[in-house]
Formats: sequence, structure tokens, C-alpha cells
Amino acid sequence: MPPVLELKGITKQFPGVLANDHINLKLEKGEILALLGENGAGKSTLMNILYGLYKPDEGEIFINGEKVDISGPTDAIRAGIGMVHQHFMLIPVFTVTENVMLGEESVTYAGILNPAEAAEKIRSIGDQYGLTLDPNAKVGDLPVGIQQRVEIIKLLFRNANILIFDEPTAVLTPQEADELFKIMRSLTDQGKSIIFITHKLREVLEYSDRIMVIQRGKVVGETLPEEADQQTLAEMMVGRAVDLDLDKKKANPGEVVLEVHDLVVADSTRKETVHGLSFELRASEILGIAGVQGNGQTELEEAITGMRDPESGVIKIKNREVKKIKPREFVENNGAHIPEDRQRDGLILSFTVEDNLMLCTYYRQPFSKNGILDRDSIRSNAEKLVKAFDIRPPESLLAVGSLSGGNQQKVIVARELSRENKLIVASQPTRGLDVGSIEYIHNQLLQERDEGCGILLISSELDEIMELSDRILVMYKGKANYLVDSDKTTKSEIGLYMAGFSDAEVSAPQSSRQQEEMNQ
Repeated sequence: MPPVLELKGITKQFPGVLANDHINLKLEKGEILALLGENGAGKSTLMNILYGLYKPDEGEIFINGEKVDISGPTDAIRAGIGMVHQHFMLIPVFTVTENVMLGEESVTYAGILNPAEAAEKIRSIGDQYGLTLDPNAKVGDLPVGIQQRVEIIKLLFRNANILIFDEPTAVLTPQEADELFKIMRSLTDQGKSIIFITHKLREVLEYSDRIMVIQRGKVVGETLPEEADQQTLAEMMVGRAVDLDLDKKKANPGEVVLEVHDLVVADSTRKETVHGLSFELRASEILGIAGVQGNGQTELEEAITGMRDPESGVIKIKNREVKKIKPREFVENNGAHIPEDRQRDGLILSFTVEDNLMLCTYYRQPFSKNGILDRDSIRSNAEKLVKAFDIRPPESLLAVGSLSGGNQQKVIVARELSRENKLIVASQPTRGLDVGSIEYIHNQLLQERDEGCGILLISSELDEIMELSDRILVMYKGKANYLVDSDKTTKSEIGLYMAGFSDAEVSAPQSSRQQEEMNQ
């Protein structure tokens, strides 16, 4: 029996880079194939070819043994191929049903849209695959994990049998990620086949059936989860030894660089999401903010960096109160900001890489003299940072929107950490990055800390919080539910506080906690 999907000799070249170099790939029915590789290794390009977004320069695609010509997404959908992109393709003001129907509109005999029929089909798909959601809910009101369910239902609504997930857990909490993989296994148990692109080695080892590694456009190896470990996979991806254990020195905190007192912040709907939050951050310290996404972390980040005005409370930066600070003032106060949403808040996608690398300080020397941009200095800065942070492809004049998500993140991190900072607010700093890049960014943050910088680290990656933080503050429903030195707690404890447990409940015997969890 032929494989459900086979790629033969797929080759794709862009100016200055060979993205895919004669790649062969097979996918069996009911299989989860993990596709690993560094940022810019060619994984997303390969999947975009399969989905019809790019045309290969060479190579052939076979589905169930028959050669197919995929010239666009419509051809891919007809062939039973669906793709969940890293950045969801949803319209926030539309309902679940309206988003799912787009491009596949159900109509009555009179040519009128029939959303009731579509909603019923959505419910049926949800029941079959464990993707329960409300077809009438507005997508913009849904948590990120539920929005991803909408994307999956869109594919199943179109009868996709081959599902591609591009960094499926990049924006999910650990709990949402575990739920996603249960759904993925449910899909394969019912005959669907899945390719998922990820950088998270634990996920690969725990959930995939087979692993393929791509490096600089070429397949460099295949293995099975039971025959590999994180270290060997990391070395296959990067092509060198990767130190997965951080060399973290003991913190030596100095003066207070950020003080937050009784802070109240509302979201864009005027709903209060941060309720009377107070904490201090000192120089030479990393304070990690842990919590399930949607508990006020985003609004906290935006209030501190000048992107959102607080309702009340006090924010002091270097002992100076800032009631309505603006982003430029934050930078002028030796602040750096790695935002949660890189495309919305961190980059101008139509601008070149070199222009994005000087966005925050374009008006100052050496980038500007007498109000005129100094292109030589801008290009020199870009060449230096592109090399130091391994941004791929290493073409500084490319539009940053043409880079992979991980390389877009590298552009932001390179820009923000290249200045002389006293305070860094880093939200999801390694989201979408490969292990080699994560290793580099983590070491850069630790170096900044050791050189006297105070770092507020907001991350949904609990491993990252535990490894980097000197102290950890857990946010639950906009309040501080727990504050502790990182070496005096465990991941299990932090997870319980993230779920809203109190000190008394966390201290209770495990059997009591299990009963409490069952009652919730």
C-alpha cells in the first residue's frame, strides 16, 4: 500500500538561499511525523510547497500513490491537505461558524448562506474528534487554545486527511498543548495523518511516531522517538553540540529598577485584567512571571512598556514615577521590550531587516545625523547583528515579513539586546525558536543580568521560567497568587498556583489536592 503522502526531490531556491535541496519525505496513514530543524532550515518552505503557497523548482508530490500538481491552496484542499499556520488565519469579529464557512459557504437552493447547517456540521465534527466549542461564539473572545480548535475544524470541515501543524504549541500554555496532542492522537486514530513542525524536543519525543530532521535545506536524518533523546536531536538540528543546561550564577540583586504598586490595568474592552498588583524588580535579577495565558500578563507588559495606560496604581522605573509613559520614553529610560506578539507590536513586516533592527533608535546617532538617515551605519549595524544572532537568510535588505517566525523573533531580540539596557521586559522571548537559538538567547539574558540589568521575564514556558528566574511571581486572575525564590519551589507547585490553588491547598496532602481537582 503506498504512503498517504510522498515528496520526491523537492527543491526550492530563493535569492541567495537554497531553502529546500532535493528533499524526500513519506507520510503513512494514521502517523504523526515530526519535522525538526533550526529556524530557516526550510521546514516551513517545504510545507508551504505542499500546501500550494510556493511552487517547487524541482520535484514531485504523490498522494496515495498518484502524482498531483498543487498550484495553490485550492488544489491542496481538493487533494485533502490542510494547514494550521503558526499565526492563525481567523477573523476575530466573526463567529466560529462564519470563520469555518469562509471559502466553503453552505447555501440553500435560493443561493442564501445556510449557517445553521454549517453550525450543525461543526458540532458533529467537534463531537467526533473531541473539539467541542460553541459555533456561535465570536472568535476574538475565545482563548488562544480554543482558537486553534477553530483552525483544526476548518480543515476537517473541508474533509482534509493530511493535516500540517506549523509550530502548533508556540502560543499555547502547557495545559493547552497537552490537550492539543490528545486531539492530534484522536485524529490519527480515526485515519488522519499529521505532519507537525516544532522546536520543542520534549513534545517530539513524547507525541510523534517518527522524526525527520532538516538542516540548511537538506534531510540530515530520521529516527524514532524511542531511539533518540533531546541531546541527540538537538545536535542533529544544529550540527554541533548544544548545552541544554544553563551555566547560571547566583544572583546578586542591586537597587530597585522597577517598582509596581497597586497596579490596575484594563484590556481593550475596558474589562479590568490586572487587580492591585504589586512587586519590585532589582538590578542583576530575573523576575519570572508565570501564569496561564489570559491572567493579566499581557496588560501588565503593555502598561510597563507604555503601550497601554493603567487605570490606577504606581509604576516607577529607576525610582521615577511614570504615570503615562510612552514606548519611546521607556526606551529612553534604558528599557528594552521583547513583545508577546512579534508581528503586531515588534516589527513592521513590510520594512527590511536592517530597518527593523534600528526601529527604536532610528532618530539617534549613529543611525541619524541632522535628521537624515545614515544608511552606511544602518547597514553596518544590521550586518553585525544578523551574524551575531544567526538571522536567516542573512540578507539584511529582505522584507522582515518574508522571514520565518523564529527569525522574525531573532530580529526583535537582536535589536533590543544590542542597546545598553537597565531594564528588560521580555514576553515569550524564545517563542518559535530552535534549541540552538534558545540556548543563545538564554545565555544573552543571563549575561545582561550579570552585567546589572533587571529583567522581567513573562513566559508560558514553565521550563524557561524555572531555568532563568531568580524569583517567580505567579499571576492568577490578575493578582499575585505566589511569590517565591526559584530554588525554593518546584514545577509542580508553580503549576498548582497557576491553576488558582491557595497556599493551604498546595500544602495539603496530594490525595486531598487530587480530590479538589476532581471537584472543579
